[in-house]
Amino acid sequence: MDGNGRWAKKRFLPRIAGHKRGVEIVRDMVKECIELGVEYLTLFAFSSENWRRPPEEVSFLMGLFMAALKNEVSKLHQNDIRLIMIGDRSRFDAALLAEIDAAEKLTEANTRLTLTIAANYGGRWDMLQAVNRMLQAHPELAAHCDEQDLAPYLAMHYAPEPDLFIRTGGEQRISNFLLWQLAYTELYFTDTLWPDFDSKALNLAIQSFQQRERRFGRTSEQLISEHPKNEKLGHA
Repeated sequence: MDGNGRWAKKRFLPRIAGHKRGVEIVRDMVKECIELGVEYLTLFAFSSENWRRPPEEVSFLMGLFMAALKNEVSKLHQNDIRLIMIGDRSRFDAALLAEIDAAEKLTEANTRLTLTIAANYGGRWDMLQAVNRMLQAHPELAAHCDEQDLAPYLAMHYAPEPDLFIRTGGEQRISNFLLWQLAYTELYFTDTLWPDFDSKALNLAIQSFQQRERRFGRTSEQLISEHPKNEKLGHA
């Protein structure tokens, strides 16, 4: 969700105004994904590198995160949406940790949409923590392990691998997001800043996805015989 600061700067507003607007867009996108039948939506809210931003901006983002949890979780629960947070929680204060824990417990049985928020997350951290947890549980795997051994310890072990990755704001990189999980994901980059990202922009991204042929190493002829043409988007 890139471009909050630039959106605010273009309007001669403080960067925090862009972050506030960004939260509103999250609300809109959750509604839109439900209407489209998307089953998993994962949002990169705060990377492990974002701690390098000015302290006052980081402090505001943490406060915004707390406020969003307090204001939105009951609505998510009423709409049968499950909320999960992934990332290194060691730098969050006790109050924020308590809100996260309460939100996850309240919504854990919901099935309409799984909304994952990546906060203080990094793809390299994810893989390293998965390896360490796997070896702690199964020291015998130190000599040899495979993908199936590691998969249960990744941060998003509960979800399918993403079908579509969308990055707003014009940058064309994945910035340490879901490095393991994005191995076969379709990538979509747009110049639209996150606070301007709306249902039309989302549908353009999905239309781009639907026009692509996902072969996963197979030939086009094999795909035609194995699968129908219209592939459903399950994870964005």
